[in-house]
Amino acid sequence: MERKVNRAVKFSRIPQFGLGLRTESESQPSFAAADIAVGLGTLVLLYVAARVGAESLVKFSPPDVIPTISLDPRNLPNYAARSTLRMFIALGFSTLFTFVYGYAAARSRRAEKVLIPLLDILQSVPVLGFLSVTVTLFIAMFRGSLLGLEAASIFAIFTGQAWNMAFSFYQSLRTVPAEMDEMVTLYGLSKWERFTRLELPSSVIGLVWNGMMSFGGGWFFLAASESISVLNRQYTLPGLGSYVASAIAARDLHAVAWAVVTMIILVLLIDQFFWKPLVTIADRYKLELSAGEERRFWVVDLWRAASLPALFECILGPSLIRLDRLFSNLTRVKPHPGHTSPSKTADRVFNVVVSLLALGMIVAAVRFILSSVGMAEVGHAALLGLATGARVLALLVLSTLIWTPIGVAIGFNPRLARLSQPLVQICASFPANFLFPFATLIFIRLGIHLNWGSMLLMALGAQWYLLFNVIGGAQSVPNDLREMATSIGLRGFRKWKFLIGPSIFGSWVTGAITASGGAWNASIVAEIVSWGHTTLRAAGLGAYIADATSVGDWPRIVLGVSLMSVFVVTLNRILWKPLYRLAQTRFQLS
Repeated sequence: MERKVNRAVKFSRIPQFGLGLRTESESQPSFAAADIAVGLGTLVLLYVAARVGAESLVKFSPPDVIPTISLDPRNLPNYAARSTLRMFIALGFSTLFTFVYGYAAARSRRAEKVLIPLLDILQSVPVLGFLSVTVTLFIAMFRGSLLGLEAASIFAIFTGQAWNMAFSFYQSLRTVPAEMDEMVTLYGLSKWERFTRLELPSSVIGLVWNGMMSFGGGWFFLAASESISVLNRQYTLPGLGSYVASAIAARDLHAVAWAVVTMIILVLLIDQFFWKPLVTIADRYKLELSAGEERRFWVVDLWRAASLPALFECILGPSLIRLDRLFSNLTRVKPHPGHTSPSKTADRVFNVVVSLLALGMIVAAVRFILSSVGMAEVGHAALLGLATGARVLALLVLSTLIWTPIGVAIGFNPRLARLSQPLVQICASFPANFLFPFATLIFIRLGIHLNWGSMLLMALGAQWYLLFNVIGGAQSVPNDLREMATSIGLRGFRKWKFLIGPSIFGSWVTGAITASGGAWNASIVAEIVSWGHTTLRAAGLGAYIADATSVGDWPRIVLGVSLMSVFVVTLNRILWKPLYRLAQTRFQLS
């Protein structure tokens, strides 16, 4: 344990905190070819980001019309760059949200009572539900500029990324090994030191894999966030998503095929230059006693070989160390002899206030809905919600049976992970709705009703949450536990019962929760698909919300979104919350 404790302490030292890319034993090389590659790569990246970002600083005021999306394949590099920039900006905000929201929920008992149910509701609200409210708001905030639409698009992508990452971080903080938590308490570490020395290193593997999956979730809703049809208005931003939406409307299979090829190339590039390096770095912070096989990757090796990162580290290091000490001093909790824990009376008052606020919001929504559409419409929408819910549950069962063994195999075998990660990343990051036109044609020709076909379309967008969480959980299993299981002859069912199952249970619960929320969200685009003037509809709450949003029917939008939230929260309270508690009490690594 000493070696890993030392590594966790080294993680707090800011020069080594640079993503763990350089160890103390490595010598500092002189200026060489690696520096040229790193320097040129950084400059090219900054230039592309600045050039693409400048295209958003143009004048736009509704009802002005943005130039029509061209289906000429030569425009695809520019469209891909603009979409990628939106994705990474949304990922940055999602990461910041994850740290703040997840930490608050995990470390405050009162905040947890509000934030976790609220997170259940937020992840159940479909992207179109957010767009209905935010498009007009952002356009008003950036009056006369295209930045308003850009901000609305980025926010929509954010809503497809943030909830999964926040759940993962919350789960990781709640399952930190007890002896490690006791150690940092014994040494009197401040809250900032506890976060940077223990909590962040112990959660980084799950956070990276869930960030990868959340990034894929953002791609899934790219078309909806770039080609926005809300409240009887159509807003279109140049990008891959709007390109595909235009190609579908024009029934241009060649343009869709070009978009698919561009998307595959883009996913591979992002995997090579962003996600694989992060996975390689995250593996350094696995909690274990014995040394496992060290992951290596060419981008990480190139960075280590260059001296430019070390130069910037030497320049910025002292300032970062001073900031680290400042935050440590500001967050250090000084013991007070007379300090007592919050009283039960204060907790009751807090619960009553929160309950009254929630009840007031529910009453207001119910009055608005009933005064506009009546009980018959509520009953009709509830039945549609049950149909969608049945599809979601069936999807979760099948995804668990198929992807859990595969995820464990990938997580336990670094060599298999290196070989399979590009394929898994392509499948997870590739926006499944890019394939919907081809699926729609197949459904039409084979006579498959969308009531059944929509299950497949929903699975394409949701099953990867489960797979990626299982992979992250399997990779977090210490090598010494796996070696011990092998030495005592655990195999087959007994190995799953006593080692694999308990070790990945918390990650599986997180994956199942986020897959469930992803499936509900995916129903918006999976239960109503089009090819040209041909539209297929499934009986479900997703199609109900999509139809209401496209025509700006606010009472039905509120009804559909509210019912979807009720279904998701009810399922979480009845099923997922007890499983979470079980993961924290019986299957915590300690």
